[in-house]
Amino acid sequence: MSPADPRMTIRPEDRVVTPRDWIGFFAMVVGMFMAILDIQIVASSIAQIQAGISASADEISWVQTAYLIAEVVMIPLSGWMARVFSTRWLFLASCLTFTAASIACAFAWSIESMIVFRAIQGFLGGAMIPTVFATSFLMFPPRMSAGISVLIGLVATMAPTLGPTLGGWLTEAFSWHWLFLINVVPGLIVATLVGSFVHVDRPRLEMLKGFDLAGIVLVAAFLGSLQYILEEGPGDDWFDEPKIVVMTLLCSLAGMAFLWRELTTPHPVVDVKAFHDRNFAVGCLYSFIIGIGLYGSVYVIPLYLGRIRGYSSLEIGITMMVTGMFQFMSAPLAGALAKKLDLRLMLSMGLILFGTGLWLNHYLTSQWGYWEMFLPQAVRGLALMFCFVPINAVALGHLAPSEVQNASGLYNLMRNLGGAIGLAAITTFLRTRTDLHMTRLSESLTPDNLEAVTRLSDISTRMAGLIPGDPDQAALRTLFNITKQQASTMAFGDILLSMSLVFLLGLLLMPLVHRVKHPAAASADAH
Repeated sequence: MSPADPRMTIRPEDRVVTPRDWIGFFAMVVGMFMAILDIQIVASSIAQIQAGISASADEISWVQTAYLIAEVVMIPLSGWMARVFSTRWLFLASCLTFTAASIACAFAWSIESMIVFRAIQGFLGGAMIPTVFATSFLMFPPRMSAGISVLIGLVATMAPTLGPTLGGWLTEAFSWHWLFLINVVPGLIVATLVGSFVHVDRPRLEMLKGFDLAGIVLVAAFLGSLQYILEEGPGDDWFDEPKIVVMTLLCSLAGMAFLWRELTTPHPVVDVKAFHDRNFAVGCLYSFIIGIGLYGSVYVIPLYLGRIRGYSSLEIGITMMVTGMFQFMSAPLAGALAKKLDLRLMLSMGLILFGTGLWLNHYLTSQWGYWEMFLPQAVRGLALMFCFVPINAVALGHLAPSEVQNASGLYNLMRNLGGAIGLAAITTFLRTRTDLHMTRLSESLTPDNLEAVTRLSDISTRMAGLIPGDPDQAALRTLFNITKQQASTMAFGDILLSMSLVFLLGLLLMPLVHRVKHPAAASADAH
């Protein structure tokens, strides 16, 4: 512990939070919101960006992939960088360069320039996310941590939900360039406030002596190649593509070398020994599960609404806002219960509720719309804060201040990896289950199936005289499209059911969690 870090020499319960601290911290939260929002804000506007920079269908996916790869690489490095340069200077530099990269993205002239600018944006934006989590434990006394956890949880979980909605509206109302230009004014305000009001710790530049360059290179190679595999694998049929095989080999070798390096070097850039703490390790596993559910549901439900129901970006956004509304309403309740309940019980309730919301969704049909989606989304919205607040406390709340910055990076990394691995599995599963259901439904469409024959005849009769060509052929195409729609709907149901089982299986880890009180409750008992 460095004597240059005044906050770390004061007992946690004796910390005094000034108005300057509040201003600086809220500015950091806004910066984190921007960084998380930009993961998904381009999701509903890919076609417009593709046309704007003349990219191919294969190339345009890298607008998201480049951001995600760079962000995943930065997150575990952020703890070391915050200790070296201080929280204030790291966040300030990250916010300013993130804002500058956002401007560059808006004026990108080709797919190559867009990929470079998005990678810079993601890399620097990634530093803002775990820094906020660490600061919440360094700046505030334990009695205030429940409310702060609720605030961070709302921002961290609502940003992915709002991203596609806000992005679609901006593109429709203005142009795709505003997906990035919207960051400029808030980014400059956040940078100014953080530079002026955040004083959590001081730089420890002596840590640059003998810094772990090999560890930085290895973690970048490991996480970068892993994210590439997860992003590109589903579209390339995984190991049928030589590039995926090569990247898997690189990922495996870099991963093993990284672990060996970080466990043996005296000054690791990422201290993986944090996983020796059982509660932190299990908390990271739960963060991984939350990543699957959070990013998976935000991906699957809009995909169903667009592909099956033909909803516009605005209609999808209105439907998805139900989750955000109930999440917002549940926040005060989650904060209050965290002070009263055993965190293991509260987390169990959250996992069961989220799994139930996904399970209710798996009954969907090709006719489901806003009101059919309402109850499942409401249940998931209620569950999110019941999951996030106790997981945050279980994983980070009991750690010493000197350990929080490194641990926060690993904790946030696990949530992002859960989302990345979950999305790769969902994409592959959706394709395979759609093909399976299509085969089964097609097998039933035979001349012996009276219902199918009657339906085909009715369609052919309605089309006779309405369209040129053979009405029987047109009827067959229509029946094929109906069958494919039903097969896809059944596949979406299978995915949602599988996701619900992941949450229910997560309950099996609960006996591994040591009983802990939320820092706010522990502080109250001490008084």
